[in-house]
Amino acid sequence: MTEETREDQQFIEYVVRAIVDNPDGVRTERIIDERGVLITLFVDPSDMGKVIGKEGRTAKAIRSLLKVLGAKNQARVTMKIVEPEGGRQYEPNTSEETSTTEAVVEEEVVEEEEIASEGPIDLGGDEDL
Repeated sequence: MTEETREDQQFIEYVVRAIVDNPDGVRTERIIDERGVLITLFVDPSDMGKVIGKEGRTAKAIRSLLKVLGAKNQARVTMKIVEPEGGRQYEPNTSEETSTTEAVVEEEVVEEEEIASEGPIDLGGDEDL
């Protein structure tokens, strides 16, 4: 492959290595098919949080920049982050903080249901349409 076609892969490696604690654990694979270019990202399990970011914001930002780079080269480029083996293990938390969070979530759901059951809201001013 030419240098131009691997620009997207090098870009991801550069950005991810800059934000993780274990840059030697960063590895990518690049596959081209009929849907475009797929870059699969592998990182050290301890760095998954840094790559994904709070609420997935870091991963989304990297994907957005990657799409811009792909558009520049007239290609559809996507990134897949591979979860390392043993990652995302469930650890039940019985602390009071968890109970408070669950109560807040339940309260928000109830409020949404109440709003939905009230039906459409008349905002007035439709006569002018």
